[in-house]
Amino acid sequence: MSSLSNRIELLENDLMANPPRISVYHDLPFAIFRYDPEEEWTLRREARLLATRLGEAGRKTCILHMSELLWKAVQDTEGIEAVVELEKDRGFLAAQDQLTTYLSDRDWRPLADLLTERLQGLDDSTKVVFLMRAAAMAPGIYYMSKLLDQMQGKTSLTTILFYPGSIEGTTGLRFMALKDRDALGNYRVKIYG
Repeated sequence: MSSLSNRIELLENDLMANPPRISVYHDLPFAIFRYDPEEEWTLRREARLLATRLGEAGRKTCILHMSELLWKAVQDTEGIEAVVELEKDRGFLAAQDQLTTYLSDRDWRPLADLLTERLQGLDDSTKVVFLMRAAAMAPGIYYMSKLLDQMQGKTSLTTILFYPGSIEGTTGLRFMALKDRDALGNYRVKIYG
């Protein structure tokens, strides 16, 4: 595992290539940038600096927060009051399960649909999207592997998911380094780990 700064440099080099060297599939232009959860503040700063450097090189970058998509799903469905009441009545796990339903069930506000809408609404000059603050989906609200599977064919924008977690081997990612979570390795995208 290389240092955060080394991986940022590698990502930057791949994003500056023409075409960018981040993905294998043309209909899944995603990559994952894995970082240790305790590096969150450093990562946020480094990502903003990277976005600035990319912009100076003519690659307009948009930073989207997964937390904003989560709150939009809550707002567009039953609202936060309903989630709070559910947690009071039935506990944290029931409330978390309801959030998962909001983000997964077609009858509510699926996360992949929210992200697709947001990406389609971007300025045509946008070249790169950074998906940040994925920790909002912890501990078990939504699995990022599911999101990437559902995004196939829905955007042509180069998109980097900044993933807080640990890595096992070369592709086994454990979200937020939570010991009770399996290290999933079925990602079909490049991982900067």
